[in-house]
Amino acid sequence: MGREFGNLTRMRHVISYSLSPFEQRAFPHVFSKGVPNVVRRTRESFLRVVPPFIAFYLIYTWGTEEFERSKRKNPADYENDK
Repeated sequence: MGREFGNLTRMRHVISYSLSPFEQRAFPHVFSKGVPNVVRRTRESFLRVVPPFIAFYLIYTWGTEEFERSKRKNPADYENDK
């Protein structure tokens, strides 16, 4: 009756290539090349990423402890009260 869906128009000067699903490899070299690449990239970026996290953690814990300390009353201020 008409053309199939997906082939409704005829496009000129456009070349498309496809590969059979039976010829594709979904995860080629995942374990032989992928895992070592992740380890290498992690080692390379370790010194760029970890120091800011350590600095933030130290500042955060210091700020939290300082806040908790500032909420407490100073017993020396109330020694002369009756």
